[in-house]
Amino acid sequence: MKYLKRLMCLLVSLILLPTAVPAEEEAPAPSVRVLLRRLELTDRADLILNGVYTGITGTGASIAWPRGTGLTVQVRDGELYLFFSGTAVSAGNSVELRRGASPDRGGLRFSKNGALYPGDLKLTVSGGQLQPVLTLSVEDYLLGVVPYEMSDSFPLEALKAQAVCARTYALSRVSREKAWDVVDTTNDQVYRGTVSSKANSARAVRETAGIVVTSNGALANCYYSASNGGQTELPSHVWNGKESSTCYQMTDDPYDLENPESIQKKTRLAKDGTGLRSAFLALLEEAVFAEPEMEGFVRAEGAFRVDGISAVTLSSPRFSPPSRLMTKLTITLSVSGKQYLPVRTDIPLTWEEDDEPAVTAAPTFTPAPTPVPTPVLSDFIPAGTFTVTLDLFPSVIRALGLSVYGADNEIVTVKEEKDAFLLKAGRYGHGVGMSQRGAQWMAGQYGKSFTDIISFYFPGSVLMKAASGIQPLPTVDPRLAETPGPAATPTPRPTLMPVTETGLPEGAYLASVENIEDDSSLNLRAEPATSSDILMRLYKHQKLIVLEACEDPEWVHVRTDAAEGYVMLSFLEKLP
Repeated sequence: MKYLKRLMCLLVSLILLPTAVPAEEEAPAPSVRVLLRRLELTDRADLILNGVYTGITGTGASIAWPRGTGLTVQVRDGELYLFFSGTAVSAGNSVELRRGASPDRGGLRFSKNGALYPGDLKLTVSGGQLQPVLTLSVEDYLLGVVPYEMSDSFPLEALKAQAVCARTYALSRVSREKAWDVVDTTNDQVYRGTVSSKANSARAVRETAGIVVTSNGALANCYYSASNGGQTELPSHVWNGKESSTCYQMTDDPYDLENPESIQKKTRLAKDGTGLRSAFLALLEEAVFAEPEMEGFVRAEGAFRVDGISAVTLSSPRFSPPSRLMTKLTITLSVSGKQYLPVRTDIPLTWEEDDEPAVTAAPTFTPAPTPVPTPVLSDFIPAGTFTVTLDLFPSVIRALGLSVYGADNEIVTVKEEKDAFLLKAGRYGHGVGMSQRGAQWMAGQYGKSFTDIISFYFPGSVLMKAASGIQPLPTVDPRLAETPGPAATPTPRPTLMPVTETGLPEGAYLASVENIEDDSSLNLRAEPATSSDILMRLYKHQKLIVLEACEDPEWVHVRTDAAEGYVMLSFLEKLP
C-alpha cells in the first residue's frame, strides 16, 4: 500500500490533454515487473544483448558485457550457469541483467530476429526451470502491449484508449509484496516485446504518455475485453462482488453491436422443425418426455420428431435489471412419437422326421423354441403441443453451437423471421469495462476521441497524468561497453531436428513451423488436444512430415526423424 501511495503522488494534475513538458525535465515513469511466461522457458535461455549490460550473480560476481554479446543461461543441478564468449561462470541461484546507458538504450532479445525487451532481466530457478522477470518503464511496456491487445491497424483514437486502459491496469497491479506485478499473457495483458513495425500503437502510447483512469482519487481497475455482446457487465458480477469501483455501469453498447467484427454466433430454428442439431433435439426430447402426455410413447432412436416450432422466448436474467444476460429458453413445439404395436406370441408346432424313417416308427411332435417377441414400432403419431423451458447455460448454448468464448456468459437474442427463429449470441470475454470492438467502431465510424471512449466505458472516472519521463540508466565503464570480446558462440535456438524428405508415406507431405513468433515455440503433443502431454518444443523453421489429418481438422499427425506427435495445423506452412 505504501508503494501505491507513492505511485499516486505522481498523479499531478487533472487533464483533458497532456501538458507538453520536455521529457528530460519530467520525472521518470514508474516501472512494472513482468513475468515472461509466454516464452515458456525451460532450463535454458539463449539471449542476445542488444545493449550494454551488467550481470550481478547470486554469488556476488559482477560481469559487464558489450553490445552484441550472446549469452546462454542454463540450469544445472538447481543452479544457474552463464556461457558467453567461450567462458562459463557459476551464477548461484540467480542472475540480474541490468541495462546500462547507451545512445539508443537498447534491450535484449530471446532470438536473433525476435522482439526487443527493453529493460532489466532477473532470472531465478523455480522447480528446476528458469523464471524470467523483466523490469521496465511502463511506457516501454505499453509498446509491447497495445499492438497485441488491439490490432495496430485500429483507428488511432481507439489505440489511445487502449494505451490508457493498459497503462492504468498495469500500474494498479504494482506491488512490492509480490515477485512480479503482471504476467505477459491474457491472465493480465499480452506483452510480446517491442517491434519497430507497430508505428500506430507507438504513436498512441506517446500521445497519451502518463494518462491514467482514476476513480475516487485512486487508480481504477481498468478492465477491458474484446467484445461485450451489446451490454457492459459489472465487475462485481464477474468477480464475486469483490470489485467496488464506482466507474462501472451496466450500459447498452450499440457500438459493439454495430461492429461487424464483433464475434457473434448464430443459429436458426426452423418453424417446421427440420434441421435441428442432434444435441438440441436430445434436449427437447428429454424435456418433452417429462410431460405426462407422452406416456405410452417410446424413447428410442428415431422415435421422436419435432413437427413445428411456434414460439421461442428468453427469460430469467442472471442479474437484476437492466441485465440482458438471460438464462432460460422457452420453446413451444408440436411433436410426434412412436408407440409399440401388439405382437403375436403364438407357439407353432413343427414336424420332425428322420431322413430315412422306419416303416414302423410312429411320428413325433416337439414344440418349437419359444419365440422372443420382436417389438414393432408404429409410424409417427402426433403427440401434441408442448411448451418447455431449458437452461441456456451450458446445455442449450453448447447444443446450438452458440458458445462464443466458453465462459457461459453470452448475451443471447431471439428474432422471429418468416420461416424461423433467429438466435444470436455475443460477448467475447468478461464484458467488463471497455469493449475493444466497441472502441474501434466509436473511433472509426463516429469519430470519437479516446477521452469520449473512456468516458463511455468508465462513466464517472477522471483522467489524470502520471509522470512519464525517460528513466535514467546507470553509466557503464566505456571500455567495457565498447570493447568487443571474442566472437559469441551461443545457439539462439537448439539445432533443428533432421527430416528425411524422400520416401514419404502415401498422402504425407512436408511442412514447416512458421506461424509463430521468432522468440516462441510450438508444442508437439502426445495426442491431438491442448490438454495432452507436451512431448517437446518445436522451433521456427522446423521441417515436419505431415502424416495425416486428425478427426479434429485443427490438428495433424507429424513426425521428424527423431520425434512423432501432434500439432495444430494453423502454425504450419506446406512446403512446395
